[in-house]
This record gives sequence, C-alpha cells and structure tokens, in this order.
Amino acid sequence: MEAQTTGQGPLTGLRVLDIATVIAGPFAASMMADFGADVTKIELPGGADGLRAFPPFKDGKSLWWKVTNRGKRFATLDVRKPDGRDLFLKMIAQTDVLIENFRPGTLDKWGLDIDTLWSVNPRLVVLRCSAFGQDGPYAKQPGFARIFEAMGGLTQITGEPDGKPMHTGYPLGDPIGGLFGAFAILAALFDIRTNARERGEEIDLALTEATFRILEFLAIGYDQAGVVTQRHGNRNQYAAPGDVYMTLDKRHVSLAGSTNAIFANNAKAIGRPELIEDPRYATTPQRNSHSMELDKMFGAWFAAHTQAEAVEAFRAAGGSLAPIYSIDQIFADPQMIARGAIPEVPDEDFGTVRMQGLVPRFRHAPGQIRWAAKAVGADNEYVYKSVMGLVDAEVQALKDKGIL
Repeated sequence: MEAQTTGQGPLTGLRVLDIATVIAGPFAASMMADFGADVTKIELPGGADGLRAFPPFKDGKSLWWKVTNRGKRFATLDVRKPDGRDLFLKMIAQTDVLIENFRPGTLDKWGLDIDTLWSVNPRLVVLRCSAFGQDGPYAKQPGFARIFEAMGGLTQITGEPDGKPMHTGYPLGDPIGGLFGAFAILAALFDIRTNARERGEEIDLALTEATFRILEFLAIGYDQAGVVTQRHGNRNQYAAPGDVYMTLDKRHVSLAGSTNAIFANNAKAIGRPELIEDPRYATTPQRNSHSMELDKMFGAWFAAHTQAEAVEAFRAAGGSLAPIYSIDQIFADPQMIARGAIPEVPDEDFGTVRMQGLVPRFRHAPGQIRWAAKAVGADNEYVYKSVMGLVDAEVQALKDKGIL
C-alpha cells in the first residue's frame, strides 16, 4: 500500500505523537487523524498495545485494532532506554501534541517529565488520559472502561429495575473519554495560537470524570432534590410512552416522543389520534403519570404489526420510532448507503475493509481515512529516515540495541 505523506481536512499540518494504548487516548488521536492531523503511534519494539489482542479476528489480525488506530503511522521506540529517550525528545521538538495514558508519574520516572518535554518544545500540548486523574487517592490505580462506567454512575442506572446493573455491549467509557480528549486538545491549541502563548498545555483527563460528566441530571438531581436515580430498563422515565417493543415478526422497535406534537403523531400512527385530546395524556407530566396504560396500548399495536409495517406507519404519521438494528441491517439501511457512512478503507492485510466514516462532515475541509491501522513498526523507515533524517546505519544501530 502506497504511503500518503499528508492528510486532508481542517487539522492538516498538525503533528501528533500517540504513545497511548487500548482505546481512549488512541481514539482521540484517530479522530484527529480523520481530520488531517499527521499522527504517529509509537509502541515498544515487538508491540505493546493490548488492543492488538482484542477480538474479532481475521487471519489472526485484530479487526478492532484496524479501526481505533486508523489513519496513523506506526513506529517502534523504547523510550525507557537513554538512546530511545533522546530520540523521542527530538521527535517531541517537531510535535504539536503528545497523547499518553500511562499511570501518573510513569513518564517522569523515565526522564520525560513535563518540564523536560517543554524544555525541548515549550508550546507542546500534552493530553494525559488516566482512570482517575493525575492526583487524588486513586491516581495510581489502573482503569478500564468498565471502571469508568461503574464509578462514573452510568452502570448503576442501566438495566432492568429488578435486575442487576448492566454495562452496555461496547466499552463506552473509552470513546467518551476520547472525545473529551480530542476536544480538549483543540481547545488548548486554539488558546495557544489565538493568544500567542509561549507555554503549551498539560491536560489532565480523568476518564471516570468524563463518564460522570455526560450524565448531566445525575448530580444536580441528587444535590437539589435528593434524587438517587435508579434503573428503569428500556422505559423512558422522562417521556411516555417510551420503551422497546416487540413486533409481530419478533423484531424490536424503540419509541420516543417528548413533545405534545410528537405524541400526537405517534398516537395517529397507531390509529388513536384522539389520545392527545384525553386530559390524561395532554401533557408530558400527565403522560408520565399514565405510562403503564400507554405502554399497553402501544405495545398491543406493535405486537400486531411487523417491524417494517410499524416503521412505515410512524414515518407516514410523522412519529418518532426506530427499528432496533443489528449490524447487517445497518449495512443495508438506505440512509447509511446514501450517505456513504460505511466506506471502504485501504488495508495492508485485506486490501480494503469497511468501517464507520468520518463524523461530523465538513463542507469545505473534509477529512479522510487514509488507511486502516497497520502492523507494529510498519512506518519505521518513513518516520526515522524521511521525517527524522536518520541514515540507514543509524536506524540499524538502534534496531540492534532493541530501541526500534
């Protein structure tokens, strides 16, 4: 696969070093690569990112890996060794952003503390991803998405009321943190460049706090009203009717509608337009008070119609209903096809692979997915010779020392 030296998009020209592992930090870096940043991912020689071992696999290759680290260059470097540290600092001198997720204090131990990094690049932005932040009694504890979700409040409010708390089918705590990370980096760069600051920024991203942040009602409800939010299953506790319903063909649909106008359209879709005139259902609070009876009405209607029939009826009435898709249905959905939302991406192992496209879309500076994630050290020659200016003998010497 021919290497493309530059990306395209609003972040073209931005240089990022990604030494993070698994999902949160690498996700932030891949978001930036999608929009044109030149991102180099550095691993220890032999590979050290545990995501390479995550399923699903094809021919022994992690397919998950190919998405989370798409669009990056791949180099190896042992920054723990003096020669590796020195080379890394030379790379830092040419870098705008460093992303790391080691336990707090790890880079300091290797002689890569923030003052050392800023001594070679005063305007460097450093994103530090950790479970609980760089300080506090839990700072040195490890963390994964389930930790962030459990301690950030998300898991406790997910699941059936009489069942145990549930995690979602994907580790949401990681990409949530990754999105906060990408946003924080751009906010820091805007500040530095707009205000001509001579000092960079050190960003302390606690991934548990990021999960907690998105649950906006949780804290204020407890603080002001003493509400300890509990699980409600699939039932929408803010607007009725709102639940997951089984259709005649044993598929499922999800119903929403928090305004009077949408409720009127939903009622029209099931042949009950008069419901909006009933004082029991005239407003959101009143509908919430009678949610059980509304659920029975709507549930009975869905049970008598197929998923396709239900979706068509609600679309015709201007209602708010979604079929609950499996991945094969997402691939076949006309909207996804029309938008090109699952593009083919060049891949060194399988020729092309399909994955989610860029979100959001820019009219004037669209990004692109240059390639799926590659093998360990796949771009060593380019990174160390073309970018860093090392000659063959220097690269070979570093390899012989186990630094590359």
